[in-house]
Amino acid sequence: MAGKTLEMNTVQQVGLMYRQGVGIKAIARNLSLSKNTVKKYLREMELINSTQEEGDCRTDIDLASNEEHPDECKSRLDILQEYFPDYGNLLKQPGMTLQVLWQRYKEIHKDGYEYSQFCYHYQKYNVTRQAVMHFEHEYGDRLYLDFAGKKVSYVEQGTGEIIDCEFFVAVQGGSQETYAQACLSQQKADFIECVQDALFYYGGVPKVLIPDNLKSAVTKASRYDPTLNEDFLSMANHYQCTVMPARSLKPRDKSLVERHVSILYTRVFTKLHGRTFFSLHELNEAIGKYVEEHNNMLFQGKEYSRRILFDTYEKEALSPLPATRFELKDFVFATVMKNCHVQYRVDKHYYSVPYRYIGEKVKVAVGASTVEIYLKNNRIALHARDRRPYKYTSVKDHLPSGHQYVSEWNPDKFIQWGERIDPSVSEYIRKILDRPAYPETLYRGCSGILQFEKKAGKSRLVAACKLGLHLQSYSYTFIQGVLSRNTESIEIEEAETTIEVEHENIRGNAYYQSLFN
Repeated sequence: MAGKTLEMNTVQQVGLMYRQGVGIKAIARNLSLSKNTVKKYLREMELINSTQEEGDCRTDIDLASNEEHPDECKSRLDILQEYFPDYGNLLKQPGMTLQVLWQRYKEIHKDGYEYSQFCYHYQKYNVTRQAVMHFEHEYGDRLYLDFAGKKVSYVEQGTGEIIDCEFFVAVQGGSQETYAQACLSQQKADFIECVQDALFYYGGVPKVLIPDNLKSAVTKASRYDPTLNEDFLSMANHYQCTVMPARSLKPRDKSLVERHVSILYTRVFTKLHGRTFFSLHELNEAIGKYVEEHNNMLFQGKEYSRRILFDTYEKEALSPLPATRFELKDFVFATVMKNCHVQYRVDKHYYSVPYRYIGEKVKVAVGASTVEIYLKNNRIALHARDRRPYKYTSVKDHLPSGHQYVSEWNPDKFIQWGERIDPSVSEYIRKILDRPAYPETLYRGCSGILQFEKKAGKSRLVAACKLGLHLQSYSYTFIQGVLSRNTESIEIEEAETTIEVEHENIRGNAYYQSLFN
């Protein structure tokens, strides 16, 4: 019977006998067919029955009875497949096996599949569930980001300590142009710097960044609505691209970069093996050299490389880079003080804010080189970062008119003012500014001393400053006292002379000398 098509009547007989409960061996024997032929047509009929409508039921009597028992119109395979969606979770339970599930199935369906067919259909069901979608990557569309599982290292000069480093990889979706570098950790600051280095290496920005679900990029992983790290999202906004993290536990979402990590194990890691590097920069130079070789290598059986595809198609599809790199910022809240400034406590430095915001609580965003001050998401001030403690960075227009003169105060101004009067005055001002006190208090004292040029005269001020330098007394109060008592002209020697006063309660030097004699 091999190769011969059965007549429809024979086929119907096969089906009828099987529904009546006749076994496969008995059907084959009665119809002079092989067992495999019977199984083949039974499978075909079951597939046909699974796509037919209710009209395929055999008799009017069957139709009438199936209105009360609709499952009877289903094939055995249809009934079995209804259980399969739940089996995946059930098999994760301790002690649960396909054998146990089959026994439960047979208790309900006495005429159901035997164990071997039960396993066959479940395996086939799993294969269809694991089908994957083929993605056609567009040029300039996606950049895949990941860290390799293995680490690289260098030796710290001086200490000899071996520093383990993470291996970062970025891959363009269209051309597969690859970028890789070593960094000290997977922490947020290092990860963001790696992503930026990759963007500047490519010379443009893709539409979408696809990172793995590490904490530096995704605060809370979710298949449908992941919560992105605020700083990483700020970086993406700076470069005008979107972030679409790979789904958790779904490596196929980033299979491109996973495959390239495996390739780099061969083309980079093996070449680094046995070499000793003494700095992170030296290590990255070697990595960059081998990655360049990887990008320039022709695809197997092709006449083009990743670099050719990138230069020809991908590069022009990328969006242009912004003028500046993104700066990872420290965000703190502060209240605007009455002197129109806020303090960044890390540097202990003060930055001005327009005076109309006095008393407001503002958000201070501090980067490596800039300080931005926001009120209700509106930027109200921008300064260059200054790390000098207890100093002021002020914009003249931020202050009321009465304070703008004071805002121009600085050490150089007072020293030069004193130099115009006399070198001794300038030296006295320097001594005051060297004192460990609040800068604005010192500035006020210097201003008051220098004002005595008009109030008391230049010569008297110079004499008072010389006396203060000799006695090492540096303050506005000392100069004011000397000038008010007219003692600035006292001779230095006279100021140092000890004046003996005769009094009955004072015994004097002679008394103590007589005791020794």
